[in-house]
Amino acid sequence: MSQLMTLALFLLAFAAILGPLVALHEWGHYIVARLCGVKVLTYSIGFGPKLASWTNKKTGTDYRISALPLGGYVKMLDEREGSVAEEEKHLAFNNQHPLKKIAIVAAGPLMNFVIAIALFWVLFLVPSEQLNTRIGSILPETPAATVNLPKGDKIVAVDGHKVQTWEEINYRLADRMGETGTVSLALQKVAENPEDSANISATEKGSSVYAQSSEVAVPINNFMQGTQSGKDTLTSLGVLPWQPKVEPVIGQLSEEGAAIRQGMKVGDKIVAINGEPVDDWLIVTRIIRDNPETLLNFTVVRKNEQGQSREVQLQIMPQGKKGPAGQQYGQIGVGIAPIEIVVPEDYKTMVSYDPITAIGKAFAKTGQLATMTLNSMGKMITGKVGLDNLSGPITIAVISKQSFEISWEQVLANAGIISLSLAVLNLLPIPVLDGGHLLYYFIELIRGRPVSERMQIVGFNIGFLLLLGFMILAITNDFSRYF
Repeated sequence: MSQLMTLALFLLAFAAILGPLVALHEWGHYIVARLCGVKVLTYSIGFGPKLASWTNKKTGTDYRISALPLGGYVKMLDEREGSVAEEEKHLAFNNQHPLKKIAIVAAGPLMNFVIAIALFWVLFLVPSEQLNTRIGSILPETPAATVNLPKGDKIVAVDGHKVQTWEEINYRLADRMGETGTVSLALQKVAENPEDSANISATEKGSSVYAQSSEVAVPINNFMQGTQSGKDTLTSLGVLPWQPKVEPVIGQLSEEGAAIRQGMKVGDKIVAINGEPVDDWLIVTRIIRDNPETLLNFTVVRKNEQGQSREVQLQIMPQGKKGPAGQQYGQIGVGIAPIEIVVPEDYKTMVSYDPITAIGKAFAKTGQLATMTLNSMGKMITGKVGLDNLSGPITIAVISKQSFEISWEQVLANAGIISLSLAVLNLLPIPVLDGGHLLYYFIELIRGRPVSERMQIVGFNIGFLLLLGFMILAITNDFSRYF
């Protein structure tokens, strides 16, 4: 695929997800302004020069699509921005009661919250067979390994919060990013039994009954930062769900990979890396991924045409690649032959919710992610989490394209998260953003008179510089991740 085509797909995916979210955010402002009796002059999706427009002859509103798809705006009649005819002064935004101003400004972020809840609700309604939260393996030299977490136990709570899926565990652990202390895991022993069991709203398929419970404190130090930076939550803690054990026999070789250049062949079985025995493909891939641009010594067993085996020593340096979150990982250009993976019944769960339960789960997830977003911002300000975690439009485009390649559920999930992020960010009390305007109007409601124009202009300038600085930092982070 040409670079031009790839770029076009990124832009299309970006517009397909962000465009509707921005349009509905601005529609929230627009519809509440109309309901409050305020005249709307312009409803724009995007900033900058207009690409297309249509004017409603009845209302005089100019509906337009503009060149820069990084937001949008609703321009209302306002005496502070131009002269207003006497007969239309009652339609001007600046002449409205503070409560109406608050309603109009808050409607945009509120719409994004509603979208997020609606999308999460749809996803919770879809029955899905997943891996249950039984521990499949413990990674060596990780926090989990230091406390000897038992393989096969089921994680039922993280830091006192009940969890039913690995996604919920991920979110609870992500909320501890940058922290030092302990992560509390509530575990349940799993005994073999042919009878099925039910677990609240998630139905366990297979053979489990839960008896003994225990709680383990797993020590963390600067979690997911420093040497753990770029790794996912589960890898950082050292706890993984069930994964199939596959013999590390090479079934595919990339012509551009380091492995084929250094003499690796289809059929080779990797038995050791740097002298350490390996018997699982997932262990092999983890070692390769964790050692970009590092020379590794591979011991492989190779059969000749007569079926006789011999050991061959190969030195291969994994090529450094950049992952979806910008983290660097190693790759040598090898793969295994296609195999059929059968998940043991003891590690399966069918998750299904009725509409009422699903809406409750959607509200809970929205609240949890909103809190997590605010916590992450606070940690960036205090230095617990590096500013390199800040992401911009390029990251949104990359994630959007990847979600379209995975499934429609992933598209909705990412759209929900982005919509929620737009809501939270817009409510920050920074002039220029909706939250800054809300701050002014709440002050006006309390004082009985508007904040002076001079103070508003000063606040606007400070807010603009802050927003510009954050945008430059986010785009710089994006470029360092992907280019």
